[in-house]
Amino acid sequence: MIEALAHTLLDTLKDVLPIAVILFGFQWAVLRRPVPRLRQVLTGFAYVLIGLVCFLEGLELALFPLGRLMAAQLTDPAFLFGDVQALAAHWSAYGWVYVFALAIGFATTIAEPSLLAVALKANEVSGGAIGVWGLRVAVAIGVAVGLGLGTFRIVTGTPLHWYIIAGYVVVMAQTLFAPRAIVALAYDSGGVTTSTVTVPLVTALGLGLASAVPGRSPALDGFGLIAFASLFPIISVIAYAQFADWRARRRST
Repeated sequence: MIEALAHTLLDTLKDVLPIAVILFGFQWAVLRRPVPRLRQVLTGFAYVLIGLVCFLEGLELALFPLGRLMAAQLTDPAFLFGDVQALAAHWSAYGWVYVFALAIGFATTIAEPSLLAVALKANEVSGGAIGVWGLRVAVAIGVAVGLGLGTFRIVTGTPLHWYIIAGYVVVMAQTLFAPRAIVALAYDSGGVTTSTVTVPLVTALGLGLASAVPGRSPALDGFGLIAFASLFPIISVIAYAQFADWRARRRST
């Protein structure tokens, strides 16, 4: 355990060091000013290192194995819907997988710290017009639908690019008619979903599901869920803004 933590710490130091060099280098060489509150900044870097080490070690010990285990258990014949012999290779047999993907997509997005930061700033800048919980729930619904559809794609083995092309066609159509104030925020909301909480579980779920479903390859079919998690929140946030705008116009008439 100690050896694994030390190895992870060295790897994390290598990753964080370039960021520190750029920040301190610009402060001293370009701005030619001392770093304000240097002691607090160094303490913050130490906390970041400790947090990253614990998080990465937790991924390896808990989240990745948990995602693979859940995918294996949910694709067990005991959890397949209907006649196992007739439906084992049919998409409708994997109902619990879709339910789990919907639930885990919604829950991890609500817990995503990067989304919370964006929602708080959006609420502050808009003067309260954009609700913190309204934005978080809209994004979470988009991720849930995206992961549900993404697991359906893995089970059926259909090409990923058709889903992505169709999704962005919908996004472009929505963008033409959406309130301008929400468009940029909606696109950013799709990006912040793929962060510290969501990505590990989603990746483990995709790889575990592709390994458990007969005829699927983890290398070919296991990836792609994160693309769904980035795309569908854009659709849901714009749809939420369009609905709110329509309701406001209806009340004013």
